[in-house]
Amino acid sequence: MLQQQRLNNKGEKYVIGPTGAPLTIADLPPPNTQRWVIRRKAEVVAAVHGGLLTLDDACARYRLTNEEFLGWQKSIEQHGLAGLRTTRIQQYR
Repeated sequence: MLQQQRLNNKGEKYVIGPTGAPLTIADLPPPNTQRWVIRRKAEVVAAVHGGLLTLDDACARYRLTNEEFLGWQKSIEQHGLAGLRTTRIQQYR
């Protein structure tokens, strides 16, 4: 489900991120991110849902497979942000 596209006072598109704050392209994790904490994963998923990035753009930018991204998305849908924890992943499957 896509969120409604919004513009901030600078004319930049944004969506509401996982923390409830506005999230623009500039606020996304850097493309060379190697340590994927829950918040960063959730920000990328929110950016795709909100139309800031396409699925293909997100996968190319962050060197993710479609399956990896879709796994993050499914975990959020089924278990919320806690579903993105890698240390507890077996409890959520």
